[in-house]
Amino acid sequence: MKVRARSLPPGWYPAGEKQTAREIEELCSSAAESADGAVAGIAPHAGWSFSGSIACRVIRSLSAEAQTIVVVGGHLAPNSGLLAAFEEGYETPLGALDADLELLEALRAALRLREDRYADNTVEIQLPLLKYIHPGARALHLRASPSEEALQLGVELARAAERLDRKIAVLGSTDLTHYGENYGFSPRGSGPQAVKWVKEVNDRRVVEALLGMELEKAVELAVREQSACSIGGAVAAARFAQQQGAEVGKLLEYRTSYDLSPGPFFVGYAGIIYPKTA
Repeated sequence: MKVRARSLPPGWYPAGEKQTAREIEELCSSAAESADGAVAGIAPHAGWSFSGSIACRVIRSLSAEAQTIVVVGGHLAPNSGLLAAFEEGYETPLGALDADLELLEALRAALRLREDRYADNTVEIQLPLLKYIHPGARALHLRASPSEEALQLGVELARAAERLDRKIAVLGSTDLTHYGENYGFSPRGSGPQAVKWVKEVNDRRVVEALLGMELEKAVELAVREQSACSIGGAVAAARFAQQQGAEVGKLLEYRTSYDLSPGPFFVGYAGIIYPKTA
């Protein structure tokens, strides 16, 4: 079995099995109450010490009936298209996580998917959480550019799931505004006024677009205002949820790294889920 190797060093998440399980237990116990039965969600992808509890809360909210959980990351330019890991499984400290290659082939029949040969945190950081929280589910590693192709990916995921009679959930992986001179983005200077602007304006606008299913607007805002680093993954998950009957998203939690470690540069994190409308 060809397994996609871990690329992130310890510090992003632990190296050993026992330490990883213990840290996930701590993250889940410190996270606020989760919902249940969501068909899709959006989670941040920073190191676990910064955003792991939010990611844990979102992943716990995904439907326990999901046979496959698709993780759609990003960190791509608008013209980068769609990428997929072609391996049969993914390495985690808790053991290999099996890939749903049948679902992958169904997507490849409908979309142009290039092989993802690059190290990437947006998907990898979620995989041990999936392995622990949804141990019976397979996974699929995808990345989507901030473009119309990401929205089409959400549609084709729903169609493929129906054709295969597969219960799937989709997790979009994105962080929000990366603010500060080291990120090359500081339009409101520094200090409390900058934090206030990020929280109440830049992050809020893209979060509200995602909650309200204004997905083309979310892509536009993220690209123009630098308010989300991997919006392609987020809108792919939201479009899939829309295809499944979800009408709006629910914000579980929002914070910034400044709230944990105040400094001249910081990143926004949001946890969003899409419950299926009865």
